[in-house]
Amino acid sequence: MCEKKSLFITPDLGVFLIIPADECVDPLISGLYASSFLASSRYNFLYSANFAKLYGSSGWSPSARDKQPWLQIDLGRKYRLQAIATQGTFNSYDWVSKYTLLYGDRPDSWTPYIMKGGNSTLPGNWNYYQVKRNVFHYTFTAKHIRLLPLAWNTENGGKIGVRLELFGCSYDSYVLQYNGDDSVVYTYPEKRSRTLQDHIAINFKTLEQDGLLLHSEGIQGDLFTLELKRGRLYLHISLGSSIIHKVDGRITLTAGSLLDNLHWHYVTIKRFGRQVNFTVDSQTVTGICKGEFTHLDLDTQLYVGGVIEQNLPHLPTTPNFRGCLENVFFNGINIINMAQREEPEIRIPRKVGLHTNHHTAYLKPRMFVKFKFRSWDYTGLLMFTRFADDLGALELEKTLVHSTPIKMQLHDFNASLQSVGYRLNDGYWHSVDLAARDNLLTLTIDEEEGSPLKITNPFTIRTGDRYFFGGCPKTNNTIQKCETKLNRFHGCMQHIFIDNEQLDIDIILQRQWGRYAELLLGTCGITDRCSPNPCEHEGRCIQSWDDFICLCENTGYKGEVCHMSVYKESCEAYRLSGKYWSGNYTIDPDLSGPLKPFEVYCKMKSYKAWTVILHDRVDGTKVTGSSIDRPYIGDVNYWNASWDEVSALANTSMYCEQWIDYSCYKSRLLNTPNGRPFGYWIGRDNVSHYYWGGTFREVQKCGCAINQTCTDPKFQCNCDADYRQWYSDKGYLDFRDHLPVRRVVVGDTNRTGSEAQFTVGPLRCHGDRNIWNTIAFVKPTYITFPTFRPGSSADISFHFKTYRDHGVFLENSDEQLRNFIRIELNTTHNLVFLFMVGDGIINATLKSPVPLNDNEWHFVQAEINVKLARIKVDYQPWAVTRFPGQTFELPLMKIFFVLGAANRTLRPFLGCLRGLRMNGVPLDLEGKVNEEQGIRRNCTGECLNATIPCRNDGQCIEGYASYTCDCNNTAFDGFYCHKDIGAYFEIGSWLRYNIRKKPISDEAAWANWIDPHYDNFSLGYNDTADDIEFSFSTVHTPAVLLYISSFVQDYIAIILKTDGSVDLRYKLGLITHKYQLTHRNLADGYPHYINITRHNRTIKTQVRPIVEKITLVEDARFDSPKSMFLGRVMEVGDIDYDIQRHNAPGFIGCISGVRYNVYAPLKAFFRPNETDPPVKTQGYVSESNCGAFPPVLGYVPWEVDPWFTGIGENITIIVFIHLLPYLFISEYFYIHDDLGLFWITGKTECFSL
Repeated sequence: MCEKKSLFITPDLGVFLIIPADECVDPLISGLYASSFLASSRYNFLYSANFAKLYGSSGWSPSARDKQPWLQIDLGRKYRLQAIATQGTFNSYDWVSKYTLLYGDRPDSWTPYIMKGGNSTLPGNWNYYQVKRNVFHYTFTAKHIRLLPLAWNTENGGKIGVRLELFGCSYDSYVLQYNGDDSVVYTYPEKRSRTLQDHIAINFKTLEQDGLLLHSEGIQGDLFTLELKRGRLYLHISLGSSIIHKVDGRITLTAGSLLDNLHWHYVTIKRFGRQVNFTVDSQTVTGICKGEFTHLDLDTQLYVGGVIEQNLPHLPTTPNFRGCLENVFFNGINIINMAQREEPEIRIPRKVGLHTNHHTAYLKPRMFVKFKFRSWDYTGLLMFTRFADDLGALELEKTLVHSTPIKMQLHDFNASLQSVGYRLNDGYWHSVDLAARDNLLTLTIDEEEGSPLKITNPFTIRTGDRYFFGGCPKTNNTIQKCETKLNRFHGCMQHIFIDNEQLDIDIILQRQWGRYAELLLGTCGITDRCSPNPCEHEGRCIQSWDDFICLCENTGYKGEVCHMSVYKESCEAYRLSGKYWSGNYTIDPDLSGPLKPFEVYCKMKSYKAWTVILHDRVDGTKVTGSSIDRPYIGDVNYWNASWDEVSALANTSMYCEQWIDYSCYKSRLLNTPNGRPFGYWIGRDNVSHYYWGGTFREVQKCGCAINQTCTDPKFQCNCDADYRQWYSDKGYLDFRDHLPVRRVVVGDTNRTGSEAQFTVGPLRCHGDRNIWNTIAFVKPTYITFPTFRPGSSADISFHFKTYRDHGVFLENSDEQLRNFIRIELNTTHNLVFLFMVGDGIINATLKSPVPLNDNEWHFVQAEINVKLARIKVDYQPWAVTRFPGQTFELPLMKIFFVLGAANRTLRPFLGCLRGLRMNGVPLDLEGKVNEEQGIRRNCTGECLNATIPCRNDGQCIEGYASYTCDCNNTAFDGFYCHKDIGAYFEIGSWLRYNIRKKPISDEAAWANWIDPHYDNFSLGYNDTADDIEFSFSTVHTPAVLLYISSFVQDYIAIILKTDGSVDLRYKLGLITHKYQLTHRNLADGYPHYINITRHNRTIKTQVRPIVEKITLVEDARFDSPKSMFLGRVMEVGDIDYDIQRHNAPGFIGCISGVRYNVYAPLKAFFRPNETDPPVKTQGYVSESNCGAFPPVLGYVPWEVDPWFTGIGENITIIVFIHLLPYLFISEYFYIHDDLGLFWITGKTECFSL
């Protein structure tokens, strides 16, 4: 079992321990001879195994008929292996994209290399020439290597093609074999070992589940024991114990699983003081020794492989080790090497006369089958054989249905036998003994011979010539075929005996006595996917051969690995999610973090949510007999929550308060400001505080000193006056960073008559600092946070809003971008969770049905674990990408976590982020504010601080680095909605804008009467609110400036009378209301602005600069508006005489900026945004500007500037003033409010330019 042929002696006993990983990178294959290469087959001579060297001129390819190809390399001696590199066959389409690597000391016993998380599939190549290097996450030793291709290129006639190189360094092996009655005892120098730090290393392999590896004790209770139990390693260590002082310093660390697989396992133990690191293969467990001692004091000797003394053949609870030990180093001393050299410090006691042979008396069976198996699966066919002479068949199956682990059936005999083996899918080895003769069949599980199960039905057995183990062949057309309804067995088998003869694996490999398919011979590739437990938060793990499942019931968490909390992080989060009723809620302040959820009372308000946590000191505590040297310490125990959980709640809240009351009778509290306090309270982080409720922090005063109401003004507290009367000092403690109250200390109640009572109120908090922890990116920039270490699972959540259609929210990667995770918005509707963790770039893409760049807050959640990656936004379903059954662990990223851009500068995000959490831990975004770099506190972009705001009710569209103005609901145009769109009307010309094409139904009118939709202009009818504005200039009277008709008799009209004054006509119902807006003559050729706003019966009018208020006396609804007329009223039907009298010859002049509610007729005519705008004109109506609005001169972004020609290093601005011949009809001018250039027109003529 142990290879003892090659023992390489070296004076450097610590060589295995001191070689740095970065120096153990020697190429090991390039110098080998052709005889070191072996393969299952070859495509032809040019593709032989010996051509499989990295950068070689060919490569290895197996035969096309080879169903289970492999490439094997004999390194000649043992090496410590660090990495492997592969290529495809030179100048071809042949390469392997996935493969499994086996290693071992012998070519008939293999160990599969398992990556983190249990994945045995290594990523390969994507072309023939590039080198794919895989660095092993833990080093191992081997003499033989076997590569098994799993997937390869098939395009363009491609096939398997491999060139490879291994990297490592030489390794010296010292091995001893133990049979359970052996031991090596190392005597310490001077028979004592006292160390502050230790470094112990040991390699072992065994088939036994239990055994003692190392053991040593000290007379002061010190202990060091390393033992194997149930296939797991247990380290017991104590730095000292005392029965008298009731001090037990022993701790136990556990690591590894299924270590009884006859593979080499590598154990390292490092200790410094009380800190212990225990590593088995790639799993590391950390512990802290109990007590205050820091030295390990061991006496006399160290036992290696077992304890054998007179009258003590082994430790009482642990058998001696059976198997092989290699390179046992104890603080730099190689004990195995010393034992082989028989040095005086080594003693080898031997136990004799204790061998016992147990013989089992069996009747000579007609059929005898014996084997061992191990598996995680619940069901599977173990063995099938068909008897000769058509006498029937025997089927042996493993099942956990109805608590029957092993089930045996005799086909054609109507007999079945069920065994009572317990938990046979636990991954350990289990033995099966089956013996049969005529009329008797016995089945024994795990050698429990005291109760074998038997079947005694009448039957005759004549054994057949074929036995099927693990399943039936796919091509099963033989006469004695295998028939079963069971799944194939997934697991390992060994020690197979048929009729007392052991199955020879070498003969099976040569296919002389049997056949095999879809299995690996010489190795057991079982992996314990539940050790260490991948299920978080105490979730229970169950597994099969290639997968595991986490049961999260009653944990408070959900998801594939019980990672995501099912609860909200605070009462504020519940309120924001729509929970508006007070009551008991369960919260989880750190969400997916280590703290458990707990129940609180949430008192919901419309604008905030109070979180209330009660405890055992609310009703008051009476204290007597305490002194300043021996004070009374009252612990505050909060209900349903630990101290850490309550502190986490306070830390994440916006505000916290806690009432505290000290009632005293001749009992002092804080003493004087400079004196030692008799009483105080202890808060977060166990810090003592000498101020009381109702005052400021750290001033050693009570609330009465602040309010100047203390009983004795010489003291800062009522109780410090020390009167023989009952007084009290009380108030709220409201400094959040000191809360909650953990203890109250009382130290002045030991005098005669002294007495005190203290009360601590419940902790009350509101708000959530993380939810509204907000920043805005207004420039292409990024911020960094400390390295994000995701481990086996990670979750990220945040809120964002933006107008941009792309941008990277966050990224975490290594320096070469070989491993990264990234969340980005890559289109207006697509949110992408992108990552690469060693096997190509994978993504989970959420396609939103609504745009995500609408500048509204959106909540993003992303999670990645060994099962899947998923992302969601708001209440939309998760977008999920599932991984193959074999799992992996997320890598440790070696650079800082970057927020706001990819690779620091690419695809920057512009917008707002808030509430960022990584694995439940909130990140302080506001702490990264830097105005110069473009990172602002709160969600403030360019709209808030715009140099020139959007004019005329234009909506500012935040671009964060810039802004634009949305002028759709205005009557204006231009970058700032500053350009009024006007028209010049000649005599007799008019414009009609159709608001509605038909009147509304009676049902709709009644519905709108019940629910008027106050200020809702989009209905277009039954409005109780009007908003009218325009400007005009003319010298002609009379005219109807604006007329709005309806499908009933209602109308609105603004009339320019003959004397130049302006009247307003409102007809709502039966009565026409007439109001004079101004008595001034507005027909003076100057521009004039008119605004009319109505809400129900209140009308506000503005004719610059005069503002007036008018009240209607009856109906407040303008029923069913139909059309707007400018220039002249051309409505069909009856028109009021007063309108007709002012309607001829029509308006002559300029009118601009016309808007009624959301309707802008001139803009719809001159800037149509639909193919058939509801506008009709007659006569000469041309676009112009009446100049009523002041010019706006400001910045115009280059991408919308029509005069922009390019950007250069030197920018020269040239202003040309082109003087044109103008005919000045009068003495005043109109200024056109365009940007950059201007021109002059006369008052009577409005030119269209």
